[in-house]
Amino acid sequence: MEHKSQQMGRVLIVAGSDSSGGAGLQADIKTVTMLGQYASTAVTAVTTQDTKGVSGVEAMPSGVVASQMRAVLSDIGADVIKTGMLHDAAVIDTVLAVIDDVAFDGDLVVDPVMVATSGSMLLQKSAIASLKTLISHASLVTPNANEAEVLTGRMINSVDDMIAAANDILETGAEAVLIKGGHLEGETVTDVLVSPVGECRITSDRIDTPHTHGTGCTLASAMAALLSAGLSLEAAFEKAHSFVHMAIKAAPG
Repeated sequence: MEHKSQQMGRVLIVAGSDSSGGAGLQADIKTVTMLGQYASTAVTAVTTQDTKGVSGVEAMPSGVVASQMRAVLSDIGADVIKTGMLHDAAVIDTVLAVIDDVAFDGDLVVDPVMVATSGSMLLQKSAIASLKTLISHASLVTPNANEAEVLTGRMINSVDDMIAAANDILETGAEAVLIKGGHLEGETVTDVLVSPVGECRITSDRIDTPHTHGTGCTLASAMAALLSAGLSLEAAFEKAHSFVHMAIKAAPG
């Protein structure tokens, strides 16, 4: 997952737009930029949402998604492709087809976005099989505990459950799995990074705040940015976790 030294890492973000600016492409671009790397995009959907929730989703045709990806990859290029909201099987299959067709040899970070913080579904249930195929090609997968349950069929109630689920996902072909534990109950939150070389846990005090919209997108895009800059997986995890934790603490209210 290490890249050659260059002025800026290049991250192609393939995800949905969030009109509130708190999650999705907007959060991804802000994060990659704040971490000193270059963000390009392929818009997969336009969502109508505010701080209260999602009120509309307009998915982009798969051909439009493909043309955006090809335009970026043939010109600017990318060290890392980071996927977020991929609404249906057609778009997921298209993303994988483009990656294969251009023989992309960088890292693929898959954030398996399924449900918005407000509870709105952002992934069609019929697309889960295609999502699992995409995940099998990933350098890193970043599900929260609820998403990991869907992907593995395993109930997750503890950190040990998270690690077991991560190993299940590794067995599908993914190179590394980062499961976010914020959805579990408790006064502390533990995120776990699991790869064939071992596991890494980071535990922090739970911050009592309603301002967690977009934190999953931000962590995944932080990982993508740091990997594009040449950091190791473990170093990227530590820095990305710290970045998100400080952002939550700094949120107003």
